[in-house]
Amino acid sequence: MKSILAALALLIAQGALAQESKIVLKDGPGKDKAQACVACHSLDYIPMNSRFLDKAGWTASVNKMINVFGAPIAKEDVDGIATYLAAHYGKPAAPR
Repeated sequence: MKSILAALALLIAQGALAQESKIVLKDGPGKDKAQACVACHSLDYIPMNSRFLDKAGWTASVNKMINVFGAPIAKEDVDGIATYLAAHYGKPAAPR
């Protein structure tokens, strides 16, 4: 019974991985640091949140990943990551 459950779990996991999209981050200073986010979660979260977060929002999000979820990000990298994300995946400016 355990082997059947293990095989079923493996099949489900493989299906989930096969459906994950391949996000390629835009080139720019800080891309390498932002790319490290994949250690904890899919890069899909970056473009998914891009319409909501400006630099302050990205900074808060990266700090939350460190302080709440224990992300292995050095504090000195927060500004570089947030600057990169805001420049390439930041909330669009409001129309005038």
